[in-house]
Order: sequence, then C-alpha cells, then structure tokens
Amino acid sequence: MTYCVGIKLNAGLVFLSDSRTNAGVDNISTFRKVIVYERPGDRFMVLLAAGNLSIAQSVRELLQVEELKETSGSESMTIWNVKSMFDAARVLGNAVRHVYDRDAKALQDAGVEFNVNLIFGGQIRGEKMRLFQVYSAGNFIEATSETPYFQIGEYKYGKPVLDRVITPETGLDEAAKCALVLVVYEADTFQSDKVVCIDMQNPYFRMLHMSWGQKLREVFDSLEDPVWGDGPTEVPLKVDNVRARPLKKITRPEERLI
Repeated sequence: MTYCVGIKLNAGLVFLSDSRTNAGVDNISTFRKVIVYERPGDRFMVLLAAGNLSIAQSVRELLQVEELKETSGSESMTIWNVKSMFDAARVLGNAVRHVYDRDAKALQDAGVEFNVNLIFGGQIRGEKMRLFQVYSAGNFIEATSETPYFQIGEYKYGKPVLDRVITPETGLDEAAKCALVLVVYEADTFQSDKVVCIDMQNPYFRMLHMSWGQKLREVFDSLEDPVWGDGPTEVPLKVDNVRARPLKKITRPEERLI
C-alpha cells in the first residue's frame, strides 16, 4: 500500500509520501519512498515512487548517475547538468527503461509484473517549476493549471479533498494541510528546509486525528432531515441556492429496488 501526491501551486510545490509497504497481510514494513535532489542556488528536485519497491529503488539509484545521449558525439545529460525539468524527466524516463531492459524478463519469469509509478517535480534555475507523472514505460505527462496535482498508489482516498481545495492559487500552508506535508518547496528558492517525517506521535497529526471525526460529525448534523410523504414541495437547505424535494413513500414491494 502506497500513497503519494505532488501538488504544483503558483507559490511552490508540495510533496507527500507515506512510508508503508507490504508483501502480504503479515509482511508490513517501512521504507522511504521520497528522495530529494538538491543543489542550493541551482536546482531542487523531488522524486516520489509507488509500485514494485525493488524497481523503484533501482530507478532512484540510477537517476543520480543515469545519462541520456541524443546522438553520437552529443553531450550526455544527467539530472545534474540538464537545463530544464522536462529534460530531467526524460532522464528519469530513460532510467526506468534501463531498469526494464535489465530486469523485466527475469521478473516476468518469476511471475512479477514490471510496475512502477513516479511523481517527479522541482525547479532548475532559469525556468519555472514543473511537475510530472512518469509511467512504467518511461513516458510522462505534466501538471497543468487545470490539473495541478498528481497522485499515485492508493489515490482514491485523497482525491475528494484535493479536488475541492486545490487550485494554482492555493497557498503553501493550505496545500500542506491537505497533504499532511512531507516536503514543501517555495518557488525560486532552489532549496528547502521544510522536510518533515510525520508519525503518530507528531502533535499536528494527533490534532488532525482527533478533530477530523468531530468535524465530519458537525457537517453531518448540520444537514436537514429528509421530508417524507406529503410534506412541503420544497424545503430550504442550509446550502445556498440548493433546495430539496420530498422523498416519495414506497407503497409497492417491487418499488423498493432503488
């Protein structure tokens, strides 16, 4: 089980990764799934990984030394000398394909699927921040103003909150609150001192854990009760410009299948 999210805002970038992995119901371990590549004043990049842990770790190690060569005689590109995050994402894709060429056949013979998903984002001096999602084939897509975040792993849990809160104009602190922050990067700084590991003893986590259920209960209690049978045609709710019609009373057994 993995959950990772990367968010691109006008103000900066926010990244979250859990640290849980399992290979069966009784084999649960903790592994770091985020790595920061930083050269203060020049570039700052973050990589999040989900999928097969051995593949993800191989890709992460290769990324630091992997070279991408376009044509014979051209300069080899690495994440440390490329001029754009787009080219850095291409180097990452090349690392994924390198691991695939090396390990995919052996994994397939052992009945293991080549499965890895990555979120990669950051900023290189001379260009704006960029955020990418990289797939098992080494291809990738980029975040836009319409889709300012990516999730990988068990993403269904976080999507409803992010869809309702996150826009490019969202502040870093507010976005961090949505993600239970691990890494926060402020635009044009090319470094970050906001890197934290949040466990169950963290005071902020404990506060959220205690208050989340209470707030959900308060929202539920604020909803109007349904109107049955011959009640008024429309009943005002507490949400502006939304009105509810009464629920019809079921009189025949076959009508109960709704």
